[in-house]
Amino acid sequence: MRIRYFAGAAEAAGVVEETFDADFEVTVADLVEQLGSDRERLAKVLAVATVLIDGRAARSRTEYIAPSALVDVLPPFAGG
Repeated sequence: MRIRYFAGAAEAAGVVEETFDADFEVTVADLVEQLGSDRERLAKVLAVATVLIDGRAARSRTEYIAPSALVDVLPPFAGG
C-alpha cells in the first residue's frame, strides 16, 4: 500500500511517501504499529493522527486496509 504523510507527520517520518508491503489486509492499528516501530517520533504522531483510507477517514483503529489502498496520515492541525 502507498502511505502519504502530511505536515508534521512527514517531518516525523522523514519522508513524504513510502510503500508498505502487505499480502493481505491489515488493521489501522497494525499499520500504525509497524510504521512507528523503529521511529519513536513518528509513533507519537501516529497515535493522534487521522488516517484516511482511499480518501475516507478510518472510523476506528480496527478497520481493515486493503494491500492496494492509498493511506494518508494527517496530524492534528492547529489554528483557525
